[in-house]
Amino acid sequence: MSETGSKSVARAALQMAMTLSREEEKALKETLRKEEIYSAAVDYGGEALTAVRALVERAVVAGKREGIIKDCHAEEGAVAGAAREAISQVMTKAIGLNIGGKLGIARRGDHVSVAVFFGVGLLHLDEVAVGLGHRAIG
Repeated sequence: MSETGSKSVARAALQMAMTLSREEEKALKETLRKEEIYSAAVDYGGEALTAVRALVERAVVAGKREGIIKDCHAEEGAVAGAAREAISQVMTKAIGLNIGGKLGIARRGDHVSVAVFFGVGLLHLDEVAVGLGHRAIG
């Protein structure tokens, strides 16, 4: 059974968030493009509570820069909402600590997903946290 819609886009966003290098990001973007999935990734590191605004803004900017979304209220709002959802899923582990990792964005048709894959912690005592948000743009 082949994946369609939200599941394949969610998988692509998670894959983008888990890439280890810019080269791996680029190769994965090209592979996903063959499946008509448009994608991007954004690195982030810093204090968790101040991360929410910065990550949502970076997701929207990356989405527009990479042609994933148009410069319109509905599409920007969909990415912002999915990013907020993904980030909120990791915040309970991260309050008062630092986070570092990536945010991945993927879209095919009306489906857009944002995933975060972060190390959470202090110094070398990291926990791992993953969050995922999805929206339909229609």
